[in-house]
Amino acid sequence: MKILVSKCLLGENCRYCGDNCKNERVLALKARYTLVGVCPEQDGGLPTPRQPAERLGEKVIARDGRDVTREYEAGAQAALATALREGAAFAVLKAKSPSCGKGVIYDGSFTGAKVSGNGVTAQLLLDNGIPVYTEDEIENI
Repeated sequence: MKILVSKCLLGENCRYCGDNCKNERVLALKARYTLVGVCPEQDGGLPTPRQPAERLGEKVIARDGRDVTREYEAGAQAALATALREGAAFAVLKAKSPSCGKGVIYDGSFTGAKVSGNGVTAQLLLDNGIPVYTEDEIENI
């Protein structure tokens, strides 16, 4: 069985600051699943490193004020296409991310404050019937 996984959780240096969030609990899923990595931000055309961005309503705004919604939507569509092509049963995505977060995301103020909501990719996957978990929910898989 295949699952979609945020590449940063797999140890790829693709986060906005150029590092990763390698997660051993996520990597341990390889014992039971085939892991298919995606980075919606990169797949949507954004470079690494890049300005941090946060969701503000339906938009995604970079800290420098640039609207990057289009790139986030393109990356979400690419992740969905990968999930469908690979037959992914579910996804494990990076918590709190404006792209991958599920349930709680940063609020758009760049102060570390959080609000209820989903990242652009997480929401699109959920809307298309693909269950989404974060690295904080591994025990629920």
